Amino acid sequence: MNPTDCERSPMTTSSSPATTPGITPDAPLRTVLITGTSSGIGLAAAIAAARAGWRTVATLRDTGRADALRKAAAEAGVEIDIRRLDVVDEASVAAAVDGVIADYGRLDAVVNNAGAGHLGTLELESVADVRQVMEVNFFGVLNVSKAALPHLRATGGRLITVTSVGGVIGQPFNEAYCAAKFAVEGYMESLAPVARAVGVSVSVVEPGAVATEFVNNIGLDLDARIAAAGPYADSLRHYIDRTVAQFAGDAAQTPAGAAETVMEALTAERPAFRLQTSQWARDFTATKLADGDGAAVLGMTGTWVA
Repeated sequence: MNPTDCERSPMTTSSSPATTPGITPDAPLRTVLITGTSSGIGLAAAIAAARAGWRTVATLRDTGRADALRKAAAEAGVEIDIRRLDVVDEASVAAAVDGVIADYGRLDAVVNNAGAGHLGTLELESVADVRQVMEVNFFGVLNVSKAALPHLRATGGRLITVTSVGGVIGQPFNEAYCAAKFAVEGYMESLAPVARAVGVSVSVVEPGAVATEFVNNIGLDLDARIAAAGPYADSLRHYIDRTVAQFAGDAAQTPAGAAETVMEALTAERPAFRLQTSQWARDFTATKLADGDGAAVLGMTGTWVA
């Protein structure tokens, strides 16, 4: 494999199985693959998993953007295995998953974190734009999950997907993004009882505003977008002002805080299907969700296949 596609961080002080809670000295080291680890929740989750004693395979579409991850690993004194994985490229996904199995012999968990933000509304964008949002945020999750499932079955593993409170409540000028996240939530909720029947736990993690580069990564000239919004300009300006303030303000959660919930899904004896990452996210989604953690729905649908 090309060194640019698979590399180790220079640190070699990852936790040993003997010192990790729940792992006996003779047990094989558990392996987790995490997508979208260049920044934010994915980066924080990779560091947290390595600290907890997991063999952590941190993947990125562009390994040239791994400097922040390498620095964080060095500062934490943990080893991270950095590999290339582009979620919309099935060959890239297969190569990454097959490489993990070839090198480590097992895959115990996957954290689908990779995704892309989007800002727009139907009249001002093409249907092709919407399809691209779905390709990254929905079909990318399916590509990784499908490749991983046979290996997760073998280990009784966990399939965890970082979605959004936007997967529960639709938000203005986020139609395509929320549609993709709704689709992920519906797919995983439907898959969960089927996967559970073959020993795989499925969970979704729902962050609210997180103080990351997510808003900047949308990659738009916001002033130009407002100027081109025609009859939607005033509404878009109000929405952007509110959203930028929320992501930049005290209400925004830290990536490390959100990653704690990812670790809960990864390590809890019986993780809930649906986990929000903050009290704000729980309160927000409760506006719509009476079944806050998904137990009632899965309790019902689980009887349909058991």
